Amino acid sequence: MEQESRHERFKRIAAKRTNDILEKIRILGNCSNKSTYEYTEEEVNKIFSEIEKQLKLTKAKFLMGKGKRFKL
Repeated sequence: MEQESRHERFKRIAAKRTNDILEKIRILGNCSNKSTYEYTEEEVNKIFSEIEKQLKLTKAKFLMGKGKRFKL
């Protein structure tokens, strides 16, 4: 049996986790049904603000090189 490379493992796991997240976001959209749920604009803004904040933090992890030090 062939050993899975680090890149192949990344692609497999990242694709699954991305699809899981996208599905959860789709399901969150079900909460927008005003005939079933009641919410304020402030609550909606709080939800998406937190999602956007976490997305930015996670993206930064990918963009920042490991072990790079600050320099002027």
